[in-house]
Amino acid sequence: MAGVIARVTGPVVIAEGLTDAKMYDVVRVGSLGLVGEIIRLVGGTATVQVYEDTTGIRPGDPVENTGQALSVELGPGLLKSIYDGVQRPLDVIQKAAGDFITRGAVAAPLDPKAKWEFTATAKVGSEVTAGTILGTVQETPIVLHKIMVPPGMRGTLKELKSGTYTVHDPIGSVTTAGGAVPLSLAQKWVVRVPRPVTQKLPPEIPLVTGQRVIDSFFPVAKGGTAAIPGPFGSGKTVTQQQLAKWADSDIVVYVGCGERGNEMTEVLATFPSLQDPKSKRPLMERTILIANTSNMPVAAREASVYTGITIAEYYRDMGYDVALMADSTSRWAEAMREISGRLEEMPGEEGYPAYLGRRVAEFYERAGRVVTLSPEGRMGSVSVIGAVSPPGGDTSEPVSQNTLRVTRVFWALDASLASRRHFPSINWLQSYSLYGNDLAPWYTKELSPEFVHLRQRALETLQKEAELQEIVQLVGVDALPEREKATLDVARMLREDFLQQSAYDEVDTYTSIQKQLRMLRTILAFGDREQEAIAKGSTVAALQRLPVRTKLSRMKWIPEAEMKTQFDQLDLEMTQAVAATAPGGS
Repeated sequence: MAGVIARVTGPVVIAEGLTDAKMYDVVRVGSLGLVGEIIRLVGGTATVQVYEDTTGIRPGDPVENTGQALSVELGPGLLKSIYDGVQRPLDVIQKAAGDFITRGAVAAPLDPKAKWEFTATAKVGSEVTAGTILGTVQETPIVLHKIMVPPGMRGTLKELKSGTYTVHDPIGSVTTAGGAVPLSLAQKWVVRVPRPVTQKLPPEIPLVTGQRVIDSFFPVAKGGTAAIPGPFGSGKTVTQQQLAKWADSDIVVYVGCGERGNEMTEVLATFPSLQDPKSKRPLMERTILIANTSNMPVAAREASVYTGITIAEYYRDMGYDVALMADSTSRWAEAMREISGRLEEMPGEEGYPAYLGRRVAEFYERAGRVVTLSPEGRMGSVSVIGAVSPPGGDTSEPVSQNTLRVTRVFWALDASLASRRHFPSINWLQSYSLYGNDLAPWYTKELSPEFVHLRQRALETLQKEAELQEIVQLVGVDALPEREKATLDVARMLREDFLQQSAYDEVDTYTSIQKQLRMLRTILAFGDREQEAIAKGSTVAALQRLPVRTKLSRMKWIPEAEMKTQFDQLDLEMTQAVAATAPGGS
């Protein structure tokens, strides 16, 4: 059923005559066929948010209802792709229309001509249900794409053949209660509806990132949620790129939501050149980028995070661990605020819509480590790491506060640390992780029973340093007792030699969790020996002149292959050197 435009207010269009329309139906607006979505219905009058620039649209132009909700196409070919907020492939549009997206441009999300080698694994005549793996496609050299029965389907596998197919070619069929249903390599899913699962599992396994301040002090679990609030220039994008490259995940989905064009250009230029540290292949072979810059239509920005999380859930259902980076959810919230204002809704705090908290919670609740819909009970996870850009770095504003209510990890970025070239610039006094108790059994079993204790000791030392610094500002460091000077010395080693990490050095950019344990143990052991030497009459000044101190400051550069030997030798030298500083020592 077609209707006509009655009113245009920026990206919001009022259409009349859409008598058969439903909420969230996708419509085509105007002679150019701009993509829009129905977000309010009153009788036959529909309010449509348009995902493209509405310049030139006027009352009387046609509006055509597609009868389908906003959906994404899922299948082989997603990896290595760069999409806009409504899953239009930007590289395909660029080749067809140039560097600027033509309004009304249409491009298939998955290449309809690409041929994929499908290997059938399910047996003809067997009973299949939602999530059953029908076969596999080698999507990239490092990712095996599993073709699954779509959610909601159950029946007997009537036909299935291996071969070379496009994403829309029939590969077989299933006999259901309603008759035979054809199968293909692709399926669709509505972006605003979470893909169903059998069970959500507790967050018991850490998402190892190789970043020491995160893994050791403020860990996030697989299937967990984390927020990175920080002002401009504090390192949000750098931190997320590090996580995308090094996190212990199989698939990476990076959503650039409303970021500046130059930042997204850097991401789009950098990611294709990054190397996956595990396979030594290009990182893009397990990455999907969704780019929606600040000069793109505001409504598409609101849809981009749903597009990203739906794609992430699809790979989760295959049994993969997926890491989703949303940069930044503040721009997403600003898009909601603008649309809400156009709809003349009652504003909430700072002009944001009253439903801001619900939308933020709904998004983060789609994260989790789950048992998928499958006969064999496959497990997969989606970990969501959202950057927040509060104006002026003020985390008391509504987006930050609503995010912190639902996420369990808070990495507080500090612009003053970034200006001192301390990266990752995560403030260890303001950050926290609520996964500590959940992950403690894993650390005890898989790593070492002492790790949790060492972590707590290190955090207490850094907290003690902050208290001592207040005294130092009043009376100077020389007025402190030697024991307190030793505490400051160890805290400085924790800050400079452990927490500070270089993203550009091939040895220091990633630190295994085993090496993090050894580094933490070595620094705190040196602190214990300092206290013992001081008790015997030594001074911190004498201890700081030891040659072994230089080796301690360089331990972050020890390669993984030499880790055990080098750290054992360092421990021996440290014991001998500290003992020799005490009066009468040898």
